Amino acid sequence: MKVTPSRRSRKIRTGFLTAAAAVGALIASTFAAAPAASAAESCGGYSSSTTTCVIDTATIGGSSYDLKWYLPNGAASALMLVQHGFSRDCDTLTNTSKAIAEKGVMVFCIDADMTAGNPGLGNALGDTLNARTITPPSGKALPAKYIVGGHSAGGHFASVVGARLASLGYANLKGAILFDGVASSDFTANLQAVSANGTRPVLQIAARPSLSNLFNNAFGALGSLGADFVGVQLVWTKYNGGIAPSGGSCHIDAEGENTDAIGVIGAGCSPNSTQVSRLRDYSSTWARDMATGSYTASHYCGNSDDLSTCGSRLMQVLGGSLPLAAVIPNS
Repeated sequence: MKVTPSRRSRKIRTGFLTAAAAVGALIASTFAAAPAASAAESCGGYSSSTTTCVIDTATIGGSSYDLKWYLPNGAASALMLVQHGFSRDCDTLTNTSKAIAEKGVMVFCIDADMTAGNPGLGNALGDTLNARTITPPSGKALPAKYIVGGHSAGGHFASVVGARLASLGYANLKGAILFDGVASSDFTANLQAVSANGTRPVLQIAARPSLSNLFNNAFGALGSLGADFVGVQLVWTKYNGGIAPSGGSCHIDAEGENTDAIGVIGAGCSPNSTQVSRLRDYSSTWARDMATGSYTASHYCGNSDDLSTCGSRLMQVLGGSLPLAAVIPNS
C-alpha cells in the first residue's frame, strides 16, 4: 500500500544545512501539530523475500510518532534502532535498514526532528524500551535484546537512548552502531555508559572528515572507550592542493540510493556505491554478531594499532598511502 498523502506531508527533507531560527520554529510547530496516522501501512515500493516493511505509529513520551519497521519473516534475534540524521526522515535509510533486517535483526526508525540529537525524545524512547511498551506491528514479538544506532545527529540520538537504557539497568542492551555519528553535548558520557568499560561493543562507520560530520568530532568519544576496536573510517581517494581530502566516502553513504538532492547539497558530496556496499556489509554483520553473540572475525580488528590483527573483509580496504579505509583511532 502506498503511504498516504497525510503521512507523506510530515516527511521533512531539509538536508543538513542549519535553518534560520524562524524556519526552525515553523518546523518544530509542524511536528507538534501533525495528526497521528490511524493504522499501520506497508511501505511503498519495498521488496524483500525475507523481510517486510511497515509504517505504524507509537506514543513516546506522551506524543505520537510515525515509526518505520523492518521485520524479518521469522523470529528476530534483536531489535535495532537505526535513526535518521538531522532534519532527514526514515525513508533515507531504507536500504541500509533492509540490509540489517535481512540478517535477522528487527529494525525501527522514528520520524522526528534530530536537532542536537533530540535528547528529550531519546530519553523518552529509552524509558519506553525499558518498560517494553513499544509494540512491533504485524503481531511480531518484541525482541528482548536491543541495539542502538543512527546516522549523523541520529547517532547522537542513539547514544542518548543507549545511555538511558544503561542507567535504567536494562540487561539486554547489546551495543551501538553509528553511521558517521555527529556528537553533541554529553556524547562521550553517553557512549561510555553504553560501552560499560568495554563490555558492550560501540562501533562506528565514519566518512572522510568534512563540515557535515564536523570533521569527525565523534572520534574523541570513541577513543575514550579504551576498546581495542571502535570501527572503520571509509576515507578519501585524493588530496586537493595537497591538503584537503576529497573523493571516496561521503557523509550520506548510509543513505545511499535513498538520498535526495537536498541530502547531496547538504553533505557536499554524493554516496559512493562501493562505500555504501561496504557500510552495509560491515554494519549488518556487526548487528548480527551483537544480536546473536557471534564473532565474524573477518569484520573486526583485534587491535586498532596493529593492522595484522584485522580480518580479511577489512584488510581488503586497509593500508596504502591514500587508503580506501582506515581504522578509527582507539585512543
